[in-house]
Amino acid sequence: MKIAVISPDKAHLGVIRQILQGGDSSRQVLSFEDGMDRLAPVADQEHPDLIIMDGICQGTEEFGALEQLGQRYPGMAYIILSENASSEFLIKAIRVGVRDVLHLPLAPGALEEAVQRIEHKSKSTAAPQKKMGKTIAFVASKGGSGATFLACNLAYILAATHDEAKVALLDLNLQFGDAALFVSDHVPSNTVADVADNISRLDASFLAACMVQVLPNFGVLAAPEDAAHAMTVKPEHIEALLKLAKTQYDYVILDIGRTLDASSVKAMDYADLIFPVLQETLPFIRDSKRLIHTLQALGYAKEKIFLIVNRYEKGGDIRLEDVEATLGMKVFKTVPNSYEAVSASVNQGVPIMKIAKHDPVTKVLQEMAEKLTERPQAKKGGWLANLLLSV
Repeated sequence: MKIAVISPDKAHLGVIRQILQGGDSSRQVLSFEDGMDRLAPVADQEHPDLIIMDGICQGTEEFGALEQLGQRYPGMAYIILSENASSEFLIKAIRVGVRDVLHLPLAPGALEEAVQRIEHKSKSTAAPQKKMGKTIAFVASKGGSGATFLACNLAYILAATHDEAKVALLDLNLQFGDAALFVSDHVPSNTVADVADNISRLDASFLAACMVQVLPNFGVLAAPEDAAHAMTVKPEHIEALLKLAKTQYDYVILDIGRTLDASSVKAMDYADLIFPVLQETLPFIRDSKRLIHTLQALGYAKEKIFLIVNRYEKGGDIRLEDVEATLGMKVFKTVPNSYEAVSASVNQGVPIMKIAKHDPVTKVLQEMAEKLTERPQAKKGGWLANLLLSV
């Protein structure tokens, strides 16, 4: 591994160089006694695998340079050594691609351990990887939006109409999730909380065993049964779960609910597409505006946020154009109001495709499934498919 160290302190450079070369004689270590201005020239001229910045990146205003480098050299890793990194600094550093922020003075072995983690990840990613599954998050802009119904039924239709595709539905509405009841009458024997409690055992077979198997190629991982058990699920558990699920399933559908906390944000970090669900009423539109603003503030690209208007009826007091103007983005899909068929589906716990195959709601969900599975070489170019293939 080629490592570049930049520091204004000559003594620090010597200590860091000694740590790095002592850990692995095969490392090529370059040292530069300079400041933040040297960062881009070092990256452009030396093309190191890792850049260690000692005391030169102390404020979030300097992250712009790191973000630009990350776009030019996506494989380059960064470690920051800092005396007083705030929690805001740490979060933003991770957002721009920094692998580790270590506190000064360095704890014994901390730098060597951080470098070894990067080396290990570099070696593992160098091997041919299985194509990762696509992750789609449904977020309710307000309670009663119908996001869970749409997430569950889209997942079912994806699996039922594409036998070759493996589909997982993860109920991450941890406090009040009931997604499994929408597509199955089986009582879940395990939940997301059980996975979290046994995170050291997590592998493909354990994950499959925890799911309610609805179809041979479609499983549901249920939310915890009670709020107290949900508290045991941490963001790091969600991260481990999604990393594994993306390698095992072609489509991972997430029912996020409407509570934005550390765990739900971690889940959306892994989403390729985010579908906020609203209805055409003022309370929904108001809450949707807040939700979209929050999503964008969290750094999610506007191009990955697709609005779904549920229970849509033409000729209402609020026009679709008014919704788009207020929210500042186009509506991706409208789902018609079909009260009887949807109610029957929900009350019986049976997918709407099985109850009302020709219902307008079923047809819209089938259209969405086709868009998600569309190949770019098809005659009708699939812009959504192209986006999925590009992420």
